[in-house]
Amino acid sequence: MNKKIIVIPIVALIVVFVVNFSLEQPEREGNTVFHVTLADPNLYSNGVYSDSFVLDEGQYSFRFVPNGSSPEILSISLNGESFNFIEDFKLESTSHQTGISEYFTWKYTGKEILEISEKQEISIIINPNGKIMGSVSVYILQN
Repeated sequence: MNKKIIVIPIVALIVVFVVNFSLEQPEREGNTVFHVTLADPNLYSNGVYSDSFVLDEGQYSFRFVPNGSSPEILSISLNGESFNFIEDFKLESTSHQTGISEYFTWKYTGKEILEISEKQEISIIINPNGKIMGSVSVYILQN
């Protein structure tokens, strides 16, 4: 009898966790329309990274995963038939004091929201402004 009392809540917790995880996962993966991790100098041609992809009409936003070695300025331009965007994202660090240690987090600042008026092919150019050895991941997410 005691085993049933212990097993039933554990099974219920596992079911709730699995259902919650399976509902969240597709949403996170489904809204990424562009992603690149720039961590290898061979990804750049003449000091810039370029690619193209198709965006539907709608609102999009940038997401970055930088670190301390990421480029201080990440210049991004997007060009399409009826869309042009240019922004110099600046890397800012924030110091966090825990009382016994200090650590830093990094964030790119700049215009992060894009409005696309019609479906079109977009070309992207990412310029790390000479710092091709620092790693950074760039995402464009559909909102």
